[in-house]
Amino acid sequence: MVKTPKKCDNIYSVIARKPRMRLSQMLFVTLREDPAEAEIPSHKLLLRAGYIRRIGSGIYAYLPLMWRVLQKVSQIVREEMNAAGAQECLLPQLQPSELWKESGRWETYTKAEGIMFSLIDRQDRELGLGPTHEEVITTVAKDMIRSYRQLPVNLYQIQTKFRDEIRPRFGLMRGREFIMKDAYSFNEDEASLQRSYDAMDQAYRNIISRCGLAYRAVEADSGAIGGSASQEFMILAEAGEDEVLYTEDGKYAANVEKAVSLPKDVKTSPFTTYEKKETPDCNTIEKLCQFLECSPTNIVKNVLYEAVYDNAKTVLVLVSIRGDQEINEVKLNNELVKLASNYQASTLLALTVPDENAQKKWAKKSLPVGYISPNLEDDYIASGEYIEGKFLRIVDKTAVDLENFVTGADETGYHIVGASWNKDFKLPQLICDIRTAMIGDRAVHDTSQTLASARGIEVGHIFQLGTKYSEAMGATFTDENGEEKPIVMGCYGVGVSRLAQAAVEQSYDKDGIIWPVAIAPYQVIIIVPNINDQNQIEVAQNLYDKLNKMGVETLLDDRDERAGVKFKDADLIGIPYRVVTGRSLKSGKVEVVTRKSKESQEIEVKNLVETLHNWVEQGKVNH
Repeated sequence: MVKTPKKCDNIYSVIARKPRMRLSQMLFVTLREDPAEAEIPSHKLLLRAGYIRRIGSGIYAYLPLMWRVLQKVSQIVREEMNAAGAQECLLPQLQPSELWKESGRWETYTKAEGIMFSLIDRQDRELGLGPTHEEVITTVAKDMIRSYRQLPVNLYQIQTKFRDEIRPRFGLMRGREFIMKDAYSFNEDEASLQRSYDAMDQAYRNIISRCGLAYRAVEADSGAIGGSASQEFMILAEAGEDEVLYTEDGKYAANVEKAVSLPKDVKTSPFTTYEKKETPDCNTIEKLCQFLECSPTNIVKNVLYEAVYDNAKTVLVLVSIRGDQEINEVKLNNELVKLASNYQASTLLALTVPDENAQKKWAKKSLPVGYISPNLEDDYIASGEYIEGKFLRIVDKTAVDLENFVTGADETGYHIVGASWNKDFKLPQLICDIRTAMIGDRAVHDTSQTLASARGIEVGHIFQLGTKYSEAMGATFTDENGEEKPIVMGCYGVGVSRLAQAAVEQSYDKDGIIWPVAIAPYQVIIIVPNINDQNQIEVAQNLYDKLNKMGVETLLDDRDERAGVKFKDADLIGIPYRVVTGRSLKSGKVEVVTRKSKESQEIEVKNLVETLHNWVEQGKVNH
């Protein structure tokens, strides 16, 4: 007989009280072989264990087990955001292009980065599917916030986002549709923003710790979101797409795109006089050093880039850097975005090293690639409406103080040795830090510390936006002196679905997933080895009822399958504790296996419920 809900009952609470947790009744299919499309362990395991199914490129269905994990992660996020004083809301996924044009990001997101899905409705209105919600939330603030008395305020949502990834991969790590928590703070000044930022920093640390994951918070590049400062939260895992550079003293950590360091010392140059030397087949630093018997620290290498701005203007960028260093293209991109207004543009669409075909579009004559000097003549550039007629010359800080250096002679097969800045070559006016920090470099904060490397998966990113969006979109408030000022903003994102998969990437073995207790779809699985044994069935059913009544989320494997199949599936799906009502029942005990350690022990049936309840509660706390 079906129970009729009382008037005060919510249908979801009724379901929660009477959960269907029998494996025989669930949509549950596991795979024995790794799917061909999966590249990293977590992607393979989530597919094999029946958590997700691929629907299209970068598009996945979250099946019942996965949805339970995502709900748990979301609840932890929600609790920590609420505790930090944030208010939950829900913003539209469809966003008018006018808002993005007002902020100046429409071209960036639809063309430069190309990650926004855009569409035209039946009335010829341009819309985008939200990859992020700064424009929408700023519009809300513009319409509703009038006075400093309303500040500070922090609004957040847990929402599906859409991004047209060039190469969707790794399952939920880089999909085209994913679940994200994004929050936005509104403040009256920088000091208030810092307090909001610090509160979110702590909330994020709490979220990841409560999920039971090892992580590192690192300085990060702000990218297309913008702002003055940002920090990423990285789940440490070998398959992580991001490289993190850090010091062992724990005082510095940064994404490699943002990291700074002190390069190795320059070796004394063996050249003391200026001379043009023939250097046949020396178009790489390694070959040149071998031929001239010098250190790469004595070389100024010059790399040519083609920068295309959003007004179609092409600027040829000549970067000079020390020979043992690599150019950080994220840092270079950021410097070029700052210069956009110099070329009557607002942002950068593309930055590439031009190949021969690209050079034909603007080069008057063949470039001496591999032998370019810092003074490469501007007359290599053909005139054109959309071609800047002069090279933009940038020098990295590592090359500024070099003396008696080696560099190209602008002639194939020849180099200059013993050169100096402002004597033999003009030092570019634009001096920047655009080098890539490397393992073994000395730390800026303490030269006795050197940078080490780890791989990480970015699951959270917090930004100090300042007034970038409020000024562009006219979101202002009146301060206590009656003066109108732009609202100071911050934004804070956590990838809910990405965090869930990152947990798998951090914790698995050859047999399957090992979920942390706090976010496991179920905390206990009871296996009945022989469903024809009435005693095994009765004991399992009794334990199943009591554990669920105690709040221990328990799954009952009552399928008509061999015991070995059930054990393999239990390991594969990664439930923290496995209870087996097998032969030990004769002595009033059941076997309990801890998934993480694989430790097996027999516990008396009468003590099992209390024991498991205690273990689960401890598991939620002891991360």
